[in-house]
Amino acid sequence: MANSSKVKIGELAPDFKLPMHNGGEASLKNFAGKNIVLYFYPKDATPGCTLEAKDFSANLTEFAKLNTVVIGISKDSIESHCKFADTENLSILLASDVDGTVCEKYNVWVEKSMYGKKYMGVDRSTFLIDATGKLRNIWRSVKVTGHIQEVLKELQSISK
Repeated sequence: MANSSKVKIGELAPDFKLPMHNGGEASLKNFAGKNIVLYFYPKDATPGCTLEAKDFSANLTEFAKLNTVVIGISKDSIESHCKFADTENLSILLASDVDGTVCEKYNVWVEKSMYGKKYMGVDRSTFLIDATGKLRNIWRSVKVTGHIQEVLKELQSISK
């Protein structure tokens, strides 16, 4: 079950350290002074997750103009992330949260239901963290279509 403490807009985002597919380490401290779009997704190489990763990658120049780094997080392994990034030609950063610690911190590890069967999984969610480390917006149960435009619009409003 997702832990009961809730991350809230206006508060400092929970820090973390995760390995990334490019060999680096994802942490809020490593990107201090930049806005961060932290998005959690269920699984590499699945239709919705592929579309979302490709959308973020296609708009990376726009995010960069707004001093923003995009990091996708799932419970997949680094090996899976590398294959996913190579196969789909992704330019975003992918971080591996195999044990689910960061998913728990951000309350995205939730009970889901499909065809009446309940199971635990990642709720597709996006967190906008400003350059000071504060949460500026949270999108939960994200629908992929149009989502990147919502995030860019929000980023533009905080960058003014």
